[in-house]
Amino acid sequence: MVQKAKILLVDDRPENLLALEAILSALDQTLVRASSGEEALKALLTDDFAVILLDVQMPGMDGFETAAHIKRRERTRDIPIIFLTAINHGPHHTFRGYAAGAVDYISKPFDPWVLRAKVSVFVELYMKNCQLREQAALLRLQLEGGGKSGVGGGSKEQSAGLLAELSARLAAVEEQAEALSKQLDDESADAAAVATAAHLERKLTGLRRALDALEPGVGGTSSMPS
Repeated sequence: MVQKAKILLVDDRPENLLALEAILSALDQTLVRASSGEEALKALLTDDFAVILLDVQMPGMDGFETAAHIKRRERTRDIPIIFLTAINHGPHHTFRGYAAGAVDYISKPFDPWVLRAKVSVFVELYMKNCQLREQAALLRLQLEGGGKSGVGGGSKEQSAGLLAELSARLAAVEEQAEALSKQLDDESADAAAVATAAHLERKLTGLRRALDALEPGVGGTSSMPS
């Protein structure tokens, strides 16, 4: 079963959290509440999240300060942050949000369809990255096993079977990543989402070349065109 992505919702007002849950429930992912910046940072210590929806105006640690803490941690610095704010202080206020590491800055009241679409893009990117890490782990096991098993007939057959399975799984991820990239181009999506998708495609290309290099008779060079 495909594990659901986790989305962190940070707002000090329970009614706002309830509204966010109602909007995002259609994505069928795991929604995690945090009523303060401190509570959000605690949740980030133990769980991995696809995206964070962060209210700017909160008592104590506000959204900007919370984002600064998130971006300073190696474990969480790459998690996309979407700022939500009920007030608009002009370009300077918005710039402060982007400077704090946000990938988007949305003023309330926001369009539920737009918010859901933006969040869904980052959820898809997160899931593709998870699949890519799984393929990389399987490839690493194959490389390590190949070095220990020698060249016996049985080990070659097992290696060929594992390589075929890895190639099929990687092909599925490649197809999904290509479709996602086309979707981002068509919708003129956020620059951060486009850049993340491009980074994912580069990783997939490198993994495909490494996998092709293990095919019998390739001799350490990729059978795929560069």
